[in-house]
Amino acid sequence: MLLALPLPWLVRRLVPPLPDAGPALRVPWSARVRELAGAATHAGGTGTRVPALAWLGWALLCVAAARPMAWGEAVQPPDVGRELMLAVDLSASMGERDMLLGGDVVDRLTAAKAVIADFLERRHGDRVGLLVFGRSAYALAPPTTDLASVREQLADTVVALAGRETAIGDAIGLGVKRLQSQREGQRVLVLLTDGVNTAGMLDPLKAAGIAADEDVRIHTIAFGGDGEALSVFGFRLPSGGNEIDEATLVRIADMTGGRSFRAADTESLAQIYAEIDQLEPIEHPGEALRPRRERYAWPLAAALCCGLLALPLAWRRRRPA
Repeated sequence: MLLALPLPWLVRRLVPPLPDAGPALRVPWSARVRELAGAATHAGGTGTRVPALAWLGWALLCVAAARPMAWGEAVQPPDVGRELMLAVDLSASMGERDMLLGGDVVDRLTAAKAVIADFLERRHGDRVGLLVFGRSAYALAPPTTDLASVREQLADTVVALAGRETAIGDAIGLGVKRLQSQREGQRVLVLLTDGVNTAGMLDPLKAAGIAADEDVRIHTIAFGGDGEALSVFGFRLPSGGNEIDEATLVRIADMTGGRSFRAADTESLAQIYAEIDQLEPIEHPGEALRPRRERYAWPLAAALCCGLLALPLAWRRRRPA
């Protein structure tokens, strides 16, 4: 747009003027009219001021069209989000039908999936990954903001998918490995299990020590019935009993700076995930931004003033003496 500044001058110099075809209307006094018009132009004394205002107005319009702007001070608004890895036990004991969900008796895994899916539904903007463990530990989804895919992966899990035993230590080790790429202070693993460590290559407490060294905070959830039989319509259903190694889970949480929880039913599990939701808001600096302030209004207003000033001068220039 700034290159257009000399455009009127170039047009005037390079484009030939239109040939004079003579007066459109011949009258006896046409020569006198031309004489009076020329006299008025010289008498008004405004012939040079109008072109100067026109040039100034054109230059200001070009500057306004170039959209001048000023950069403000750089700001770095805080970005609040979470970096979580969810570890879910898929061992055979998760098939125990000792949970109530919507008035129906369901197995532990079904109840856990419903609660975790609701937890994920509220985590817009967070990065959440999913791993499952039984005899071995497997990562189903890396930390991602696509929480819909994480929910789908969770919904497709079944009891004993990763084996019928429980490898808590291997699950912690895999979670630590997946979280190593995250920033320090944002490495959080939420581990849900209903049993004791019966498989795997890594001892749970040794894995917790590695997690502490890598600044991974672990929240543990001991999930399962409290050893009492569940009564439905007068019938007492068998319970899997209290076979959870709560002491080890508490030590894992303490070693890594996390919290340990005990959930005996679906309602308490939902409350635990709601509490974890409050425990893990991670605030970190967002992307640095420099606000832009538009400045085109000033030259545009000045061009308008030039036009308003040129109007009376042009009118005086054309007024007969």
